[in-house]
Amino acid sequence: MPYDPSAYPPFAVTVDLVVLTVRQHALCALSVRRGEPPFQGQWALPGGFVLPDEDLSTAAARELAEETGLQVQEPDGHSAHLEQLATYGDPHRDPRMRVVSVAHLVLAPDLPAPVSGGDAKTARWAPVERLLVSAGAEREDASSSPLAFDHARILGDGVERARSKIEYSSLATAFCPAEFTVGELRRVYEAVWGVALDPRNFHRKVTGTPGFLVPTGGTTTRQGGRPAQLFRAGGATLLNPPMLRPEV
Repeated sequence: MPYDPSAYPPFAVTVDLVVLTVRQHALCALSVRRGEPPFQGQWALPGGFVLPDEDLSTAAARELAEETGLQVQEPDGHSAHLEQLATYGDPHRDPRMRVVSVAHLVLAPDLPAPVSGGDAKTARWAPVERLLVSAGAEREDASSSPLAFDHARILGDGVERARSKIEYSSLATAFCPAEFTVGELRRVYEAVWGVALDPRNFHRKVTGTPGFLVPTGGTTTRQGGRPAQLFRAGGATLLNPPMLRPEV
């Protein structure tokens, strides 16, 4: 029997963005207040429909710029980290029609205040705990979250991806500027994991992995106290052995 595409109902594809940064020593996510139905007036993750001539990463970058004024490529040339997170296709996740969302994770240094646009009425940074409300809300009771659609689940998945990947990869450096101190990197780990780390053990670990951090030859006093050595991310992408997340 020949294949008949018309036998299958059409559906839309969207991109949703989990944009994480560290602000004032807290892991924060970008959210927008919806200016149009459905869920008008509620907070949601930035995102939107994929246009017919777009690939997914292009759509993600466009939606980020349109709804918040933020760019994946920062003006100083230090790229934000962008990766696909997961696909969400519950038949009832969007009341308008059948919509499949390909979520993306964006990690970047302390980003500026977002500027709302597109169908976003307001954009803001908020600590992830405030958006998720309670442990497990993103998976079990999304109605207790202030986020629309199934965005609490998507945000929870994005936060867990970031928390797990910095155990064994160089992903934490994506939260840092092009040049950073070991102390600044440690505060990223502390913000993402929500724990305090021993400074000496942390310094020994990240500087003892060949190629993980590369000295720039400069120092800074921006954190106060004595001048601290500046580093940049090296070519090594893995921490071996990994830096396991402490149990809270």
